[in-house]
Amino acid sequence: MTTPLTLENIQQAPKALLHDHLDGGLRPATVVELADQFGYDGLPTTDVTELATFFRTAAHSGSLVRYLEPFAHTVGVMQTAEALHRVALECVEDLAADSVVYAEVRFAPELHIDGGMSLDAVVEAVLAGFADGEKAAAAEGKTITVRCLVTAMRHAARSREIAELAIRFRDVGVVGFDIAGAEAGYPPTRHLDAFEYMRNNNARFTIHAGEAFGLPSIQEAIAFCGADRLGHGVRIVDDIEVHSDDDATLGRLASILRDKRIPLELCPSSNVQTGAVASIAEHPFALLARLRFRVTVNTDNRLMSDTTMSQEMLRLVEAFGYGWSDLERFTINAMKSSFIPFRERLTLIDEVIKPRFAVLIG
Repeated sequence: MTTPLTLENIQQAPKALLHDHLDGGLRPATVVELADQFGYDGLPTTDVTELATFFRTAAHSGSLVRYLEPFAHTVGVMQTAEALHRVALECVEDLAADSVVYAEVRFAPELHIDGGMSLDAVVEAVLAGFADGEKAAAAEGKTITVRCLVTAMRHAARSREIAELAIRFRDVGVVGFDIAGAEAGYPPTRHLDAFEYMRNNNARFTIHAGEAFGLPSIQEAIAFCGADRLGHGVRIVDDIEVHSDDDATLGRLASILRDKRIPLELCPSSNVQTGAVASIAEHPFALLARLRFRVTVNTDNRLMSDTTMSQEMLRLVEAFGYGWSDLERFTINAMKSSFIPFRERLTLIDEVIKPRFAVLIG
C-alpha cells in the first residue's frame, strides 16, 4: 500500500541536496547567541521569532540583489573558528533530522576572514564542524554524508585563490568549487582562470547562472567555463518553446544542456523570492522534468526561505501532482550529479535511496 504524500511522510524519505548555502541556513537562535557571544551588534532584533520573520520577509524581495542583503548578519556572526564550527555542526544536524542522506553545502571562505582567520583556517573549522555533525547525527540514529563546496564571490577578484583552496582540501571534504553573488554585471567569464585551474586539476565545479540573469549567463557557464552543474539555471526555459499541444521545441542551448545531462540545481522557493519565477505553480520545474532535463530539488537558503528539503518537495507535489516515484527520480538525479566518486554515489543510490523509497511506494 502506497504511503500518503504528507509532509510527515516526506520527512522520512531519503534526500540528496546539492545546493545549500551554509550562511543561509543558520538557526535564528544561533544567530542571536553568536551575536551576543562575539559582540556583533548589527542585528535588527534579538528576539528569535522576530529575527526569523525578518530574514524571511527581507529575502522575499523579488530581487536577487535585495535577497542577498540579509546575509550581512549571518556572515557577521561567522567570523571565528568556534562560530563556524557550531554553524556547520548544526547544519548537519538539521539536514539529518530531515532525512537528508547526502549534502553538498557551500560557503565563501573569503567572507569569513574579517576576524583575522586565514582562508585555510576557515575551511578547517567548517570541515571539522561537518565531521562532528555527522557523528552527532549518527548518535541519533541518522546516517548522513556532508561534503563542502568552496565558493568565490563573482564581484571580487579571489576566485583563483579559492579554486586553489578547493584543490588543497580536495581529499579531506571539499569536493568542488562555485562562484556566487549578483549575476548582472559579473559574468562567469571574469573567472576563467579559476575554472581552467579546476579543469587542469581534474576537479569539479558548479556555477550560479541563469537565476537573476538570462540565457547569456548559462551560455557562458557551459560553453566558455565548462561547468559540471548549473546553480539554478532556471532561465533555460527562455530557450524552450511550448506549443499548444503541450509539445515543445528546444533551442540549441537548451538542447545541449539536456543532451549533455548537465544537472540543474533548482531551488523552487528561493526562485520565487528572488523574482526568477512568479510562483511555485509557474515554476518551470515541471516542464523541465517532463522534458527529461536532469532536475534536482534544493533548498538554497533554509533560513531565508524558511524551508527544508521536505517542504520543497511537498510544494512540488502540491503544485504538480508528483508521486513517490517522481520524488525518487529527483533524488537519484541529485545523487548521480554529486561530486563524490562514482562508487560512493552508487552505494547511496542502491543501498539507501532505492530501498527506502521502495517501502514508501509500497
